[in-house]
Amino acid sequence: MSNDPTVKYEPADPDGLVVAALTGELDIDRADEVRDDLAAASAAPGCRFLRIDVSRLDFIDSYGLGALVSARNSAAAHGVTMTLAEPSPPVRKAIAVTGLGDVFGL
Repeated sequence: MSNDPTVKYEPADPDGLVVAALTGELDIDRADEVRDDLAAASAAPGCRFLRIDVSRLDFIDSYGLGALVSARNSAAAHGVTMTLAEPSPPVRKAIAVTGLGDVFGL
């Protein structure tokens, strides 16, 4: 399905930064899968910072936001700082409405 969010990773750099990019739609159908995938990435050896590029995310609902919050909490439990980068207009709007900007480093 073309609207499924895909998570693509760049390997950790020497400082422990891992960059993940989400594309497509992050909604109830994929929220759990994305949450678990991001949580696993933050638990990987060498990961100290996890930056999620959401510039190509076309849609996000409350389940998608919840998945990102949960992934952020899992990352924090592993001592990893997770931030969102370059939010697309739909993501920026959802974050503004919910007041989650500070949670995601925006």
